[in-house]
Amino acid sequence: MRFAPIIVAISAIALLAGCTSDKKVDSASGLSDNKIRAVQADIDGIVASGVTGAIATVTDNGKTVVLTSGVADIATGAKIPTDPAQQVRIGSISKTFTSSIVLQLVAEGKVRLDEPVDTYLPGLLKGDGVDGRAITVRQILRHQSGLPEIAKDPRIDEYRAALENRVMTPTEGMAIALERPADFAPGARFQYNNTNYYVAAMLVEKVTGAKYADELNRRILRPQGLADTYLPGAGDREIRGPHPKGYAVVDGSLTDVTRIEPSVSWAAGGLISTGADLNRFYSALLAGQVVPAAELREMRDGVLMDEETQMRYGLGLGYTKLSCGAEYLGHSGGIYGYNTVSGATPEGRAVTYMFTKEPESMPDLVAILGHALCP
Repeated sequence: MRFAPIIVAISAIALLAGCTSDKKVDSASGLSDNKIRAVQADIDGIVASGVTGAIATVTDNGKTVVLTSGVADIATGAKIPTDPAQQVRIGSISKTFTSSIVLQLVAEGKVRLDEPVDTYLPGLLKGDGVDGRAITVRQILRHQSGLPEIAKDPRIDEYRAALENRVMTPTEGMAIALERPADFAPGARFQYNNTNYYVAAMLVEKVTGAKYADELNRRILRPQGLADTYLPGAGDREIRGPHPKGYAVVDGSLTDVTRIEPSVSWAAGGLISTGADLNRFYSALLAGQVVPAAELREMRDGVLMDEETQMRYGLGLGYTKLSCGAEYLGHSGGIYGYNTVSGATPEGRAVTYMFTKEPESMPDLVAILGHALCP
């Protein structure tokens, strides 16, 4: 199971690094020369450390610049192009999309955040220490439910599932998760957990009477013009558009793991997107164009993930202050072959970093976010 958040790793990073302050602007891109150089140096350094390829998509002053480093295909040595836009699997960034749909339903009066999950999904959450009558929708979205983590089960493996030609339904995934006891009492603490977002998407389907992917398309992807973003269906194992190959070490060997089974990660980590689409999505979200202002405030009402960095996690949305004072809000995701960090500032600056192999040692993500998002 690989659809884990690398945003959580930020909470282990030391003090935030400084931001660029050079205001000279490149007339062609609308971004400062110093910002472009800093971001390029960041991704070049990450590739030099052993990552196969990297893409940085930076939006500032209404302009977007794409920078790349490394190769798209180890076998051919082909470089990653800046155009056309490259699709990758975005892992747990999918959770911000799922949470946004739930918050739209809250705004429509169809869901209440502090209502027990059992109100909407009666009988789903039952097991050893698990009781859906005691777990609220808010606790699901904010990773405070105490549900057992589905990712701990070896059957939850997107790459192996593709090799074995297996698919998985959400009901089957939940049954696997609930074979284990609860991790803790609801509300006792924060603990990142993919099972929560299976539940959130099943809630969406129950309340709307539609498939989760259909609601995602209707409520977010089409209205926001995210033409390169989609949730592949069961058995749709290829990436449809132009993309760099994703790599991982499997059984001791560096392996092309681009082709995986998306039904395993589903709404918790199955989306495919581009840097430009993600920048557009997070900018629109913070501008109040995805969920209304009241529900956006709920998304930003978070719990502390780490005392040192002051990283907090709200409802499908992580956030922290950068050293220049700018506020980053976004998410990250790791899945077989791809690691992505994306987000924006309330002022409209946005960035997405995409890596085509998991770094052997995690870079200082808060620092590289600052290089892209500080004014």
